[in-house]
Amino acid sequence: MADLLAKGAAWLEQQRNTHYASSVTYQRGTATVELNATIGRTAFEQADEYGVVHHTESRDFLVLTAALVLGGSPALPQAGDRILEADGTKTLVYEVMAPNGEPPWRYSDPYRTTLRIHTKHVATEEA
Repeated sequence: MADLLAKGAAWLEQQRNTHYASSVTYQRGTATVELNATIGRTAFEQADEYGVVHHTESRDFLVLTAALVLGGSPALPQAGDRILEADGTKTLVYEVMAPNGEPPWRYSDPYRTTLRIHTKHVATEEA
């Protein structure tokens, strides 16, 4: 018998991707791919050498793992990649990164169906 929870999780992720996502462009060098992404956030904390705790927050993009294909090959996010998000007449540019030596992405579910990509806003381009 197939794993009922895996089937249910896959269905739920497909619903999120279809009904609760917007189109973004994922870019690595000259390679790009259009993806549906759901916006999220992750809070990070780090204590400095004086014991002061610094809080930072990333803008996260949740995308289907299978959809991230660059140059015809499946890919995983890398620090320095960019995500371009249209906002009216502007394009918001986010760089894939995470603070404190954290990985810039993680799987968002136990079945590795969805990637949670941590980013930081680095530029706004006018149309």
